[in-house]
Amino acid sequence: MLLQSTPAEQRTVLHNVSWDTFEALLKDTGEKRGSRFAYDCGTLEIMTPLFAHENPKIQFDRLIFALVEELDTELISAGSTTLKRKILKKGIEPDTCYYIQNEPTIRGQGTLNLETDPPPDLAIEIDITSSSVNKFNIYAALGVTELWRYDGSVLQFYQLVKSEYLEIQFSVAFPLISVIDMNKFIQQSKTMGEIALLKSFRAWVRGKIGEMDK
Repeated sequence: MLLQSTPAEQRTVLHNVSWDTFEALLKDTGEKRGSRFAYDCGTLEIMTPLFAHENPKIQFDRLIFALVEELDTELISAGSTTLKRKILKKGIEPDTCYYIQNEPTIRGQGTLNLETDPPPDLAIEIDITSSSVNKFNIYAALGVTELWRYDGSVLQFYQLVKSEYLEIQFSVAFPLISVIDMNKFIQQSKTMGEIALLKSFRAWVRGKIGEMDK
C-alpha cells in the first residue's frame, strides 16, 4: 500500500485486488463517498479530491452546461458514475463525464451498464498529481471517444483512434471549441469571479456561433 498526500489529491494504491473485491468495495462504500476509484487488472487506486482538484472540475461542468445551452443541444451528465467492464477487468470513476452524441440512447435510463450501453462521449480527468494507474488505458479499453485532461495548469484534448488516444486541438463533441479556448477560460477561473467568468464565456460562445452563421 502506498499513501501520497498533496494539496490537491490524496491517493491510496492497492495491488493484487481481485475483481470481486473491487465490486465489493464499490457496493460497501456506496455512491455518496468522496473518494473515486480506478481499477486496472488488479491495481486499485483510491483518490480523495481536495479543493484544488474539485474547483476546476466544477468550472468545467459549468462551462460545458453554458456551452450546450448556447448551442441549444442536449446532454446527459453522468458525473463520477463508475464505468466498468468485468471482462476487461477495468473500471474508473471520472471527475465528470457526459453523453452528448449518445444522449438519445441513454435518456430515461435509471442505470448504466457498459456491457450493453455505450460509454460516455466525453470524460474529464483532473490529475494535479500523477496517478499510479494508466487511466488512458482504462478509458481506451472502455471506449470513451473523447478525454479532456487537466493537470492544474495545462488542458489537453484527446480523441480515441484505433484503441489509442491522440492529442487533438478541437473537441470532437463540441467542434466549436479548441483546447486553447477552453484552457483560457479555465485559467481565468483562477483570478475571475465565477459569475463573471460564465457571462464572459457565454458572450464568447455567442460570438463564435454568430461567426459560423455568417
